[in-house]
Amino acid sequence: MSRTITTIDSERLAVHPEVSEALAEGRAVVALESTIITHGMPFPRNLETALAVESDIRAGGAVPATIAILDGRIRVGLEETELRRLADMKAVAKVSRADLPAVLAAGQAGSTTVAATMICAALAGIRIFATGGIGGVHRGAEFSFDISADLQELSRSPVAVVCAGAKAILDLPKTLEVLETLGVPVIGFGSDAFPAFYSRESGLAAPLRCDSAEQVASVMAVKWGLGPADGPTDGPSNGLGGGLVIANPIPVEDEIPAAAMEANIQTALQEASAQGIQGKDVTPFLLGRLEALTEGASLTANIALVRNNARLAAAIAGAYSAEGS
Repeated sequence: MSRTITTIDSERLAVHPEVSEALAEGRAVVALESTIITHGMPFPRNLETALAVESDIRAGGAVPATIAILDGRIRVGLEETELRRLADMKAVAKVSRADLPAVLAAGQAGSTTVAATMICAALAGIRIFATGGIGGVHRGAEFSFDISADLQELSRSPVAVVCAGAKAILDLPKTLEVLETLGVPVIGFGSDAFPAFYSRESGLAAPLRCDSAEQVASVMAVKWGLGPADGPTDGPSNGLGGGLVIANPIPVEDEIPAAAMEANIQTALQEASAQGIQGKDVTPFLLGRLEALTEGASLTANIALVRNNARLAAAIAGAYSAEGS
């Protein structure tokens, strides 16, 4: 079944021909964010990972669509030369829902967070997105009110997000509570436990469970079949729009036990507080400090879980496409 783009200025949205053709033919496409390239990993590991993740998706029978803001346009699907340009670019704007129109209007380069990637994927007609971990409720949010826009976006944009849970630096119990309040299905893939990014288990239960890509695709199809899948959900009369979280635990051989990571996370959080780091700067600072504190082990685990999520997302995209959705 073909998917068409509506209610979007075509001058602001540039869909790569390979992606556009796959969508028109109803073939599997997987969206990828770009913040992990510009703010999540150092050069050249960021470029190597971006290329490896796209290769993993192709090996799984799907078309990768890395999303970024370049030259005043939302770019859905990048050439390798563009990935290289983005990976080595300095002072790239980190774009979420609130920043998207301003960055586009200014013609700035921008990398898309989970929230912005969901928005842009939905505009292009892509329903599956692979990332590392979603944002969520930050520790101490009862004082700072620091809650990622990713959570609200998951209740709005009709995109299934394959991730290794929420980032371990966050308050995971509160993150799950907010997702429940927003009506976002959180599915543990092959596990009853909610993963903690670097670790397979957080000590929290996953609200739902699926054991195959086909099961996940069926849940997606039923959810969006019960309400409009092409816009925000503003109330009960609009049915079940919005997205889903597919929480995919990091492979056993690549995980760092949660107890081992927690001491490093506490150290990094204390350093961030002492330096007055706030808002969008918190997550990249913490990830960078964890890489140093773990002597590179956290980065190795991050790469492994992102690639694991990409492979699962390709399988889900194929299953969803096979349903004719």
